[in-house]
Amino acid sequence: MAILPIYTYGDAVLKKVAKPIKKVDDKIQKLIDDMFETMAQANGIGLAAPQVGVSIRLMVVDVSCVKECKHIPPMVIINPQILETKGEVLMEEGCLSIPGVREEVWRPEIIKLKYRDRDFKERIEEFDGLVSRVIQHELDHLNGELFVEKLDSKTRRELKEELEAIKRGEAEAAYVLAEK
Repeated sequence: MAILPIYTYGDAVLKKVAKPIKKVDDKIQKLIDDMFETMAQANGIGLAAPQVGVSIRLMVVDVSCVKECKHIPPMVIINPQILETKGEVLMEEGCLSIPGVREEVWRPEIIKLKYRDRDFKERIEEFDGLVSRVIQHELDHLNGELFVEKLDSKTRRELKEELEAIKRGEAEAAYVLAEK
């Protein structure tokens, strides 16, 4: 397994709509393993393929490091599609692609998700709590969106300098960042 560099705010790959995966081959399996390794090394709980420079509809999620989520196994989510949402909840989010920035974001509380797993088997499941939040955050990445785009204009103005520094390659993180 390899640690992959994480692309940051301002990198073009983060603004593209990722392409659907047609099948899972050895190359995709290796990417999944590398993404889990990269996410763990960066102390993340979710990572989308565009964040490691690959514009395909793939994410990995592992919230088992969070006390109340220890029982939830790591997940591979391919070609996700939200079928339904319920409720709305405000929660703080951060992003490995925007080091050092954390803000509160409104999102649906419960989602019904259609996706394919690591074996490319189709699944439909309902998620709530932190797992729902992480999936929605990573799904934004697959759609070329970042969580800071969901913030109100005042908060975005307050973050402008910090975001511009990240865009210029001046971000610092305890994990490997892609070079600008």
